[in-house]
Amino acid sequence: QVQLVESGGGLVQAGGSLRLSCASSGLTFSRYAMAWFRQAPGKDCEFVALITRSSHFTVYSDSVKGRFTISRDNAKDTVTLQMFTLRLEDTAVYYCAASEDASQLDYEYDYWGQGTQVTVSS
Repeated sequence: QVQLVESGGGLVQAGGSLRLSCASSGLTFSRYAMAWFRQAPGKDCEFVALITRSSHFTVYSDSVKGRFTISRDNAKDTVTLQMFTLRLEDTAVYYCAASEDASQLDYEYDYWGQGTQVTVSS
């Protein structure tokens, strides 16, 4: 059974930082591109960042480029999203997801975590 479990969310002031982690089990982690998506209340699911299988390429949405960093550790089957200079508009539930093909499209992802809440306050 495949499981993706996010952790690290919480409440942070604008301008602060958070580090999200996603631990996977039940899949051959190194064969999957990994991504982070987020969903704010009343809004559609939004692509945040992705990293290819061997970390050769990363892609970021324009809204987080330069502030967020995605990384992975294939030895530990984990993917991390380091978030800096957080803004009010970053408030959302953040999900990690796994896909055999690197994509910015949520429907391309086969496996999803349960999500972790990030709330940025003023």
